[in-house]
Amino acid sequence: MRIAQIAPLTESVPPRTYGGTERVVSYLTEELMAMGHDVTLFASGDSITTAKLESAWPCALRFDATLRDAMAPQMLLMEKVYQQAQDFDVLHCHLDYWPFSLLSRQQTPFMTTLHGRLDLPELTRIYDCFATAPLVSISDAQRRPLPHGNFIGTVHHGLPPDLLTPQPGKRDYLAFLGRICPEKSPDKAIRIARAAGMKMKIAAKVDRVDREYFETTIRPLIDGQQIEMIGEIGDAEKPAFLSGAKALLLPIDWPEPFGLVMIEAMACGTPTIAFPAGSVPEVIDHGVTGFIVHDESSAVAAVARLDRLATGIIRDRFEQRFTARRMAEDYVSLYRRMAVKSRPALRVVT
Repeated sequence: MRIAQIAPLTESVPPRTYGGTERVVSYLTEELMAMGHDVTLFASGDSITTAKLESAWPCALRFDATLRDAMAPQMLLMEKVYQQAQDFDVLHCHLDYWPFSLLSRQQTPFMTTLHGRLDLPELTRIYDCFATAPLVSISDAQRRPLPHGNFIGTVHHGLPPDLLTPQPGKRDYLAFLGRICPEKSPDKAIRIARAAGMKMKIAAKVDRVDREYFETTIRPLIDGQQIEMIGEIGDAEKPAFLSGAKALLLPIDWPEPFGLVMIEAMACGTPTIAFPAGSVPEVIDHGVTGFIVHDESSAVAAVARLDRLATGIIRDRFEQRFTARRMAEDYVSLYRRMAVKSRPALRVVT
C-alpha cells in the first residue's frame, strides 16, 4: 500500500531523547517498510527513516531556538500533506484533531491515532463537530470520555523486539522513567522507594511548564544517594537502565492513554508496579508482568513480592503482545478496510 505517516513536528522521528508519539511513529514506519509497503513520512527534517522523508521544517521544533510561532510549521505540514494526498491509499495522522477540517475536504481516506488524553471538556465540541472523522485509540480506556467518537479500532503500541532487551547484571534499584510532572507522581514513587528501603534512579525530562513543580516538590527529595536524578535518556541507555531495575514505578494520577514506558520495561524483563489508571489494566498482566496496586502502602508491599516474577516470562509476554510487527499488522488491517470502503462500487459498462 502507499501510506503516508504524518507526525508532529515537536520532536524528530525518532526523537533524540524523550518523545512517546514520535517514537511510536518511527517504529510503525520502519515496520511498514520492512513489510514491503511504500511509506512516506511527513516529519521534521532531522528525522531518520528508511521511508521517503517529506520535511515540513528543518528540525524538531523543540530544538529550534529561532522559532517564535510553533503553529506556523504545523500549518505548513498540513498543507504539504493536502497537496500530495492523492498520491496515497491512506493518510495516517498522529496530530490529534488538527487534520480534521482540511483532510475531511479531500478524497483520500485518512485516520487519526489519538495519542493524548481525551477527558478535557473543550475537546468534546471538536469531536462532535467532526463526528465522522475516523479515530484510532491506543487503549480502550482512552475512549471513555468520548463514547460517541467514531473509533474504528484500538491498536496498542509496539516496539521492535531487538530494540530493548534484558541485560545481565544485578537488579538493585527502583526506576522512574519518562517525564517529571504532577500527573506522573514522581513524588509518590520516591516515597514508595524510601518506604521500601530501596535505592531509586530517576531518568526523566523536565519541561518548562513543570519546572516549578520540579524545583519545589521533587528536587528537595533528591539526595544523590538513595534517590538519584539521571536526567533524560534515549533508547541506547534504556536497556541498561531498565535491566538494572528491580521494578519500574508508575504511580500515575491521570488517565494514561497507553504508557509506552510499561512495555519498554517489559521488553527488558523488568516488572512494573503501577496504579490502575487509564490503560494500566490493559497493558500489565497482574502477577505476571507486574503488580497493579491502589495506593503507596500496597506498592511498598508489592516491592517485597517482586522475586515471584520471572524476567524470562515478562520478556515472553512482551514478544506475544507488544511487538512493532503486531502493531503494524493491526494498522494495515485498518488501512485496507478504509481503502476498500473508499473505492467506488464497480458497475457494468456496456
